[in-house]
Amino acid sequence: MNQALHQAKEFATQLAHILELEFQALRDQELDQFEQLQPVKNQLLSEISALAPGADDLQSLPEWQDFREMMLICRDLHRRNALLMNRKLDAIRGTLDSLRLNDTAGPVEVYDRLGLISRFSRHNAYSDA
Repeated sequence: MNQALHQAKEFATQLAHILELEFQALRDQELDQFEQLQPVKNQLLSEISALAPGADDLQSLPEWQDFREMMLICRDLHRRNALLMNRKLDAIRGTLDSLRLNDTAGPVEVYDRLGLISRFSRHNAYSDA
């Protein structure tokens, strides 16, 4: 049990590092590097799943507290990466939509102050003028 705990903590630390590298690759738009990290990340997740006890047991075992905290950090890093990826995809979709020549009166996606996408119709904006 002690060996499994030690290995699980080590894998969780490695996972956090991979998630940081993943964020850097997404931020810098290095998609090849991002894709190279995916098998490593999946392998670490598989190893962690094999070593760690179930969720209910994990909550009741105090010696696994450090591991739980590291996995919460990994969860937050993963969510940050997913958010960045989704924002980049939304920006690409917006750019593609704005480049479509056949739909000049269609809705346009813009970001509001909170970084959320809001839509407005160009047709309505032009007709109001």
